[in-house]
Amino acid sequence: MSHWGKVVGTVAGFAAGPWFALLGLVLGDQFDRGYARHAANASPDRLHALPRPLVRLLFLTMGFLAKCDGRVSEEEIRAARTLMHRLGLDPAETRQAMDWFREGKQPSFPLHATLREVRRETRGRADLRSLFVRLLLEVALSKHALDRRERAALWTIASELDVGRVELAQLEAVLRAQHGFRRAGAGAGDAERLERAYAVLGVSRGATNAEIKQAYRRLMNRNHPDKLASAEPAVRLAAQERTREILGAWELVRARRGIR
Repeated sequence: MSHWGKVVGTVAGFAAGPWFALLGLVLGDQFDRGYARHAANASPDRLHALPRPLVRLLFLTMGFLAKCDGRVSEEEIRAARTLMHRLGLDPAETRQAMDWFREGKQPSFPLHATLREVRRETRGRADLRSLFVRLLLEVALSKHALDRRERAALWTIASELDVGRVELAQLEAVLRAQHGFRRAGAGAGDAERLERAYAVLGVSRGATNAEIKQAYRRLMNRNHPDKLASAEPAVRLAAQERTREILGAWELVRARRGIR
């Protein structure tokens, strides 16, 4: 478990006095526990348990959130597409999710009515509400910075779903830490990671963008877990892991080459 919350809380409180240091320690401990809980809940395997009615509401709300600052970025679109793969959506479901995303971008999108529907779908499931907010935040944080309108919208969504400010901060801390770890890996070993990505996709560095796209689609189609629904659990888990590996390689190569 991380202990940074206790450290920061105690040091900040100590500046105001011993009793505030104790209060900082207690609050920091609560933050650390929440951080650990959300980090554990971030496992990709949990996403397959997301009820399909909630998937519709997720991408509708995601479209609204992406557009509320006036512009949907390439990073947000890429993150939304990545999430579709992680949710295990088949091609038809992916197209439907894209339609929901576009619907959410419309100026007349009924946010509060949609959130009331989310509340009904997640009645008695605080974990699903937290996951819903986390996935929205994950896409929002895919770009460089959050606009103040996005932050306001995120707080509206979180409060409607009974996710408090502390929990929202914990969710953001987990995601920013994960992003930081990924960026840290892009230093001296970046060339090796890129070579590994080409190898996973089964193409050479000299392959064209079209060849890389074709290889990626072929591998995703061959290894998609939905095609192995009747297989042994170990085989399905291996297929899920292979799918994540292929997707990660594709995202890295696409980012480096600027493939759209």
